[in-house]
Amino acid sequence: MHLILTGATGLVGSGVLDAMIKMKDVTKISILSRRPVAMAEDAKDPRINVIIHKDFAKYDSAVLEQLKGARGCVWALGISQTQVSKEDYVKITKDYALAASQAFQGLANDNEPFNFVYVSGRGATTEPGRFTPIFGRVKGETEIALAALRKQNPLMQACSVRPAAVDGTAHEAIKNYIPTAPLPYRMMAPLLLTPIRVGMPSMHSPTLELGRFLTEMAMGKHLITSPAQDIAMIGEFPLLENPAFRRLGGLDPK
Repeated sequence: MHLILTGATGLVGSGVLDAMIKMKDVTKISILSRRPVAMAEDAKDPRINVIIHKDFAKYDSAVLEQLKGARGCVWALGISQTQVSKEDYVKITKDYALAASQAFQGLANDNEPFNFVYVSGRGATTEPGRFTPIFGRVKGETEIALAALRKQNPLMQACSVRPAAVDGTAHEAIKNYIPTAPLPYRMMAPLLLTPIRVGMPSMHSPTLELGRFLTEMAMGKHLITSPAQDIAMIGEFPLLENPAFRRLGGLDPK
């Protein structure tokens, strides 16, 4: 199966790329990236095609031709709201994802729908309040827009997964490729992640299992048609909270 990946140089995207490489059912991996992807280069895997794509708001015929035949996408492109202006955060988080989902509609056909997996995050909400932070509001707005697209075009089977405390410390394959976090975070991470991993596992998102689960979602392996305690629905559009990923991904009992 041919899959598309964005955000391959980030923490979540690196985990997804590792999972895609390890899955024999993945026959081609098209990576959209602004710059070369070291992990892809070192893998020397003929299935990988890195497409240097400078403007994620536009998809011309040359790019779409290289994506032809793809059956799914893990949209892991993102950035912290603390690193950019509000305007840029909206552009990167919402506008780019919606531009891609619109462009990728043409990759679906009557026999094979297209699975667009949006990597959101815990705290995202489709019902923001006065004190909802920017990231929660913008990611929620993106989810609503993707739900509308799925309603308009049922072949575009979009969904959203909301990881919580993403942790790559036990994922050896990606350690040399994940971005260096700011010094304050590097100092605090062990103090924060260990209690979450031990005392609040439902909040824990290990990249090894998360990458595999997101890839499986892009392959259409988890059919979700109704809400659950950890899954909300906007029409046919599923919103998976972190416990849902852990349950469906085999980390927690079903």
